[in-house]
Amino acid sequence: MIKKISSIIFITWLLMINFSCKEKTNEVMKENETHHELKLSLAQWSFHRALGDKKMDHLDFIKKAGELGFQGVEYVNQFFADKATDTTYLRKMTETANAAGIKQLLIMIDNEGFLGDIDEKKRLEAVNNHKKWIDAAKFLGCHSIRVNAHGEGAAEQVAEQAIKSMTELGTYAKPKNINVIIENHGGYSSNGDWISSLMKNVNMDNVGLLPDFGNFCLKREEGQMWGTKCLEEYDKYKGVEQMMPWAKSVSAKSYDFDANGNETKIDYKKMSEIIKKANYTGYVGVEYEGETIGEEEGVKATKALLEKVWASKM
Repeated sequence: MIKKISSIIFITWLLMINFSCKEKTNEVMKENETHHELKLSLAQWSFHRALGDKKMDHLDFIKKAGELGFQGVEYVNQFFADKATDTTYLRKMTETANAAGIKQLLIMIDNEGFLGDIDEKKRLEAVNNHKKWIDAAKFLGCHSIRVNAHGEGAAEQVAEQAIKSMTELGTYAKPKNINVIIENHGGYSSNGDWISSLMKNVNMDNVGLLPDFGNFCLKREEGQMWGTKCLEEYDKYKGVEQMMPWAKSVSAKSYDFDANGNETKIDYKKMSEIIKKANYTGYVGVEYEGETIGEEEGVKATKALLEKVWASKM
């Protein structure tokens, strides 16, 4: 009788262990599926020429994103620069996005001053200039604004000023549930060591990063930020990997494609593996910046490439 009872207990224990293992396996599988889901957004800069030439309206861009099968949009403030406090226009943006089945995710902010400016008066002016865009992002239902940590001076000086600016903006944005995120966007911000150190020093949960696949040029001819030949570049794969712990958005930059549809300057499969390993669950934004094919064709090619590499095994 004792042996029989012991056998029953042992079998019951085995069944419980087996059930528990299956449950944990299912949980891991579900978790991995979530982490590896590809959610695509469209960065407005992909159509900067059409928008700049007035061939496309700001609201038309939102509709175009829906037509091309994207789930969200990433705005650039340059294309509605005078509308940050115009709630009537912002409401129209939201209505257009809702009609297109599009989520408004973030606003990329340029031309509002250097947040790493070593001139304290100019730095504070830049901080105040960005606040209206935090309010606009809140009104639109975005999760973030993207800012630039630019400044002229030694790396340590610019970092010190940028830390103050990001802390002040993060504090302002916190009760509004808005993130303030820095993109590697030229200058010191294109250095993975510099920008990750900045995040460690700020240490706020609503202050993060937006890794861009392509913006890792550290030095250009004639000392320019943009437009001239790159003389020194940071390792883009190392840079994205360093930035991923703080990533609240990711920008899939593209320039040109070969006959097989692969990007000619960036290994998209390698980038996708870096993103997956970081267990990133946010959106990946398509940002075509090439000139050899049309903007819409470039967007479609980038989207197709992301979908292809994302489906492949690591």
